[in-house]
Amino acid sequence: MLQLIRYLQGYLAIKVVGFSPERFMNLCSNHHLFLWDIVNHGDYYTMNISLKNFYKLKGFTRKTGTRVVITQRYGLPFLSVRMWRRKIFIAGLVGSLLFWLWMAGFIWAVEVEGNFFITTDMFQDFLVENGIRTGMNKKEVDIEKLEEAIRTKFDIVTWTSAKIEGTKLLIQVRENDLIQMEAGNADAAETEQGMDLTANKDGVVVSMVTRSGVPLVHIGDEVKKGDILVEGAVPIYQDDGTVKRYEYCVADADIMLQCVYSLKEEIMEKHEEKHFTGKEKKQFFIIFGTKEIKMPLLGKKFDQCDMIEEKKQLKIFRNYYLPVYIGSNQYREYKVEEQIYTKEQVKVLFEEKLQKFIETLQEKGVQIVEKNVTIKKASGKWKMNADFLAQELTGQNTKTGIMQIEIPQQEEVPEEDGT
Repeated sequence: MLQLIRYLQGYLAIKVVGFSPERFMNLCSNHHLFLWDIVNHGDYYTMNISLKNFYKLKGFTRKTGTRVVITQRYGLPFLSVRMWRRKIFIAGLVGSLLFWLWMAGFIWAVEVEGNFFITTDMFQDFLVENGIRTGMNKKEVDIEKLEEAIRTKFDIVTWTSAKIEGTKLLIQVRENDLIQMEAGNADAAETEQGMDLTANKDGVVVSMVTRSGVPLVHIGDEVKKGDILVEGAVPIYQDDGTVKRYEYCVADADIMLQCVYSLKEEIMEKHEEKHFTGKEKKQFFIIFGTKEIKMPLLGKKFDQCDMIEEKKQLKIFRNYYLPVYIGSNQYREYKVEEQIYTKEQVKVLFEEKLQKFIETLQEKGVQIVEKNVTIKKASGKWKMNADFLAQELTGQNTKTGIMQIEIPQQEEVPEEDGT
């Protein structure tokens, strides 16, 4: 902090020579003129003194028979003098400052946080429809209106917050609470109406544990997609064995179904492959707003090449984004050659496809029990047929079709008086 104050006030590096430099320093000390970084060089001393105190040394030099020589000037006062001599530089500096202050009044970046079910692309389209874009004036952004529009457009959004930080518009949303609330309300409504558990795939029942509802299938039964596995209407019987009424519930059971999955894939025996030559070229560019300026490429362009683009938006500090992007396009030359797959290569390619298919099934909770894979070549094509014997949990809730029965009340016959 002391060094900063000295820099702002300005100070001098001086050399003191003459008859009695020690007496000169004592006089400065007695008159509270601070000297620092004093170095004895034998014939002379060097030291630093503030610009303000330097002008008070005239009488001290006469009394002590010394002479003071300025060796270096430091600080803002001397910098300002040099700057004012360069009027064009000063004008450019002031112009730049005014330009950045003007740029700070616009939105140059829009960021959305907390969205899961609503994709970023959907949100970007929504913002464009509502006039929110990069390059718009901050005064044109109505925060309250934007928040209300988000809640109106997206039903699953329960909370939203929009704020401007620097030149960035930050939109935060929350989605999950509404989904849970709607699910809870749906469960309550379903319990009142009754929900059956139906099969969502063809197969054979291999295990079954029922928690609520009336099971209609048993282990070993073959079911079709849409068949009712467990009814959500529990009958209440009368003494004569007839149904008096139904108690509705949401049918719930763990039913393991054995089913078959199939996968068919084809690969052309002849194919084109890219062979990179190792030659690369990089083209730098800068984007200012909507205008893109590219540096010229050296040499001839490649006839066939891949391009990899990298770009970065410039910003000052954390949230002061600018409408400026810098980046580069990297071009990699390649030659296309026709190749023929060998049997070993085909096996590797099919194995990759097979593994991805199995991983997809396993992510859904499907257990592979047995698999049968055949690979053959016909008419210039390699073909793979794979059948999987698998087991998986089945069952989805659908509204029950059993309606509450109404038992007619019998009229009471009055007893006749026998007297």
